[in-house]
Parts: sequence; C-alpha cells; structure tokens
Amino acid sequence: MSALRRKFGDDYQVVTTSSSGSGLQPQGPGQGPQQQLVPKKKRQRFVDKNGRCNVQHGNLGSETSRYLSDLFTTLVDLKWRWNLFIFILTYTVAWLFMASMWWVIAYSRGDLNKAHVGNYTPCVANVYNFPSAFLFFIETEATIGYGYRYITDKCPEGIILFLFQSILGSIVDAFLIGCMFIKMSQPKKRAETLMFSEHAVISMRDGKLTLMFRVGNLRNSHMVSAQIRCKLLKSRQTPEGEFLPLDQLELDVGFSTGADQLFLVSPLTICHVIDAKSPFYDLSQRSMQSEQFEIVVILEGIVETTGMTCQARTSYTEDEVLWGHRFFPVISLEEGFFKVDYSQFHATFEVPTPPYSVKEQEEMLLMSSPLIAPAITNSKERHNSVECLDGLDDISTKFPSKLQKITGREDFPKKLLRMSSTTSEKAYSLGDLPMKLQRISSVPGNSEEKLVSKTTRMLSDPMSQSVADLPPKLQKMAGGAARMEGNLPAKLRKMNSDRFT
Repeated sequence: MSALRRKFGDDYQVVTTSSSGSGLQPQGPGQGPQQQLVPKKKRQRFVDKNGRCNVQHGNLGSETSRYLSDLFTTLVDLKWRWNLFIFILTYTVAWLFMASMWWVIAYSRGDLNKAHVGNYTPCVANVYNFPSAFLFFIETEATIGYGYRYITDKCPEGIILFLFQSILGSIVDAFLIGCMFIKMSQPKKRAETLMFSEHAVISMRDGKLTLMFRVGNLRNSHMVSAQIRCKLLKSRQTPEGEFLPLDQLELDVGFSTGADQLFLVSPLTICHVIDAKSPFYDLSQRSMQSEQFEIVVILEGIVETTGMTCQARTSYTEDEVLWGHRFFPVISLEEGFFKVDYSQFHATFEVPTPPYSVKEQEEMLLMSSPLIAPAITNSKERHNSVECLDGLDDISTKFPSKLQKITGREDFPKKLLRMSSTTSEKAYSLGDLPMKLQRISSVPGNSEEKLVSKTTRMLSDPMSQSVADLPPKLQKMAGGAARMEGNLPAKLRKMNSDRFT
C-alpha cells in the first residue's frame, strides 16, 4: 500500500471493492480482496491555502451601482489585464477627442483651406488636416514642443480649448497613474514570502493538549506589529432550530497573554491550548474523523520597507490536522549566527499523545481520584454534627426556667461540637497525606489531640462546669434548690421530672 501511495501520491486512497454486481472479475482462491485506487473527494474550502477567499457574490441587482460610487477602489481591485485595458482605452479616447476638437476649430475658421496663403494667420499654425491636429495635441499634452505647430493670438477659442486640455490632461494623469501606482505598491505580493505549515498538529505541550501550526518569514525585512488570529468555521444548529452553515468561532492563540503579538524573525510555532473554553474541548482522535471544520489563520503586520499593512491568510481542514504529531526543529546554532533550515519547515514526526478529548480525560481523572470518598464522608459527618446541635437545642428547651438562666450560655455546647467536628474532619484528612506527614501529625502530645480530649471532658459534664463557674451566692442558691426539691411532695417532684423529660 505504501508503494501505491508513493506512486500515485497522497491524493488517492486504497479502498476495498467487492466483486458482486460491480463488473469486476471474481477473486481466485487464496486471493485477498481486490483494491482499486479511487480519488478522494475534493474538500470544499472557504479559504484556499494561498489565502484566496472562495466566495462569489451574485444576484446583486441594483446594488451594482454602489461600485461606481467608489470608482477608484473598484479600479484598484480589478485584475491587471482589465487595468491595462482601461488605462490604454482612456488615453486613446481622450487623445482622439481633443484632437477632433482642434480639427473642428480649424475647420470652422477655414484654416484647412487657407493654411498656404502667405498673409493669412490661422488659429494653429501648420495644421492642415486631422493627423496634423492629432500631432499638435500630442506635442502639447506630452510637452514635447517641436516648435513647428503653435497657437496664434488671433484665436481666442483655441486659447480656451488649450486651458481645458491642460486641466483635463492633469486629471486623467492623476487618476490613472495614481491607480496604477497603488496597484503596483499593494503589499499582496509581500504575503508570498510569509509561509504557513502545510499541516496543523495536535499533541501534548506543557502537560496540555495543544493545537499547533508554524509560521515563517522568508525575507530579512521584518513585519512590524505582527499579530495572528484564528477562526474556526463550523456548521451548527442552534437550540431554536436555526442552521448556521459557516459559524465563526474565535480560537485563542494567546490574546490574554500577549502571545499573539509576534516577533517574526525566525519560524514560530503558534499554539492553541485545548481547555474547557476551547471549541475543541470534546474533540478526540476518533471523533475528528467524522468532524467537518476549517481553521482560518490570519497574519497581519506592517511592511517595514513601505509602511503599508499586509495580511496573509491560509486555512486547515480536518484532514490537514495531524493527531499525535510534532514539528521538527528548524533552528540551529552556527558559528556566530543562527541558521534556519526551511527544508524541515513542514516536516512532522509522531509523539505519544492520548487519543481522548480533554473532556474525556478530565472525566477519567475525576473518576479515578481518591479524594471523592473523603469528600462524601466529610459531608456525612458534617450533617451528623448539625443533627447533634439540633438535638441539644431541643433538650435545652426542656430545662426549667431557673436552670436555663443558670446555664444560659446556649452557644457553649454548640461551639464545642463545632470544634470537635472540625478536628474530626482534620483527623480524617490526615489519611490523604503522605506517610511522613501522617507520622508527624500522629505524635503524642499534639495540640489537636489535646483539644479533642479537652472537648470531650467538657462535653461529659457541662452542667457541673457551668455551676462551678457561678459566684458563691448563686452556687448556694443552686444547692438549696436541689435540697428543696428533695423535701417536695411526691406530686410536685413528679411534675418537675416530667418537665425535665
């Protein structure tokens, strides 16, 4: 198969055909399937590789008159053959028209018949017929001035026509010569010396899946303020059902970091990092075979020699994007200078690259991460601690009013429970640390363990601690209340016990 490709080129692919119903000879025993070279279907491009936009405007109707309102730009945009035709035609018509005007003046004055009379003064000396009138106009317009034909002072209409001829000739020269000069100095041909790689590649760079292509400048003169942009052209359908045949999406090639501003002295590799904001977020090696898109690259800059803005364009279709490839290096250090080898400008080589999209890689990484289970258990423990706080609130509401006032610091047990819950979460998170850090944090006498033990002791007898913290008078009152409760009748003691429960 490789021999067939070398023979016929990459524009053909080998396909397998069956012998049934195709008019081909049947296969013999032990023979493989017959192979036939079929040309690939040509991909319709929006922008050609040379930068020409493959768009034609039709059915303009009455809108064609808008081209005449900007006649100068219309002439500049025409092809060279039409420019030369208009240039020659305009001068020929102008010369013939002005020569005919001089002939009409000579004819109306009778100079054609009286030109050889000795004492007669004509309007233009030595004009006898139309060729002589044409020669007079050319000598005057081109400022040749042979001195044989000239205007006399006996012809005021000739003087007026001469002024009109000078003004009209200056206007025609300025218009046509200016148009030709602008067309010749256009920087379109400067784009011929700006190179783009034939293929774009997708591979890993700095740990991220990246789309890359290469740009080069063949001239020693620089492109001032060079900037590059990328557009993705892809058909899509909106949720409302509207079909967009050529939807344009922006590809970030370093706009936020300033990497799109190029110092184009040597070939550069332009990178587009594929992330969640990229249109290629769900593009994989497998899905790229069924996708249809076109990447349009636009390079703009100011030509250093002329100061005019130049724009170079190219595009990459889905079959021109190579998955798992990288560009060959083209810069080498020689003795006293850097050398660029443009023979390797388009060359690529294969590198290990995951065939999955960035979205699939993130999902696989999320599923294989050990931090999912701790997150779930931490949320459960936090929920249980909140339920305990709610239970304490219910119990405290059942205390007698005196005891509620005595132990009136309602947020005290809540604070302790929050402290204990946070310490338990910290203790659980130690399991996710490396072994050395786990040993360090498990040393006896650690402040966290002291805090947990202190919290449990405080929770074991909160009532006794709260009474002990009271002044002596209130402690006697609390003790007297307990003794008084022992002397109460059985019915009152039962009522108090019901209030506690």
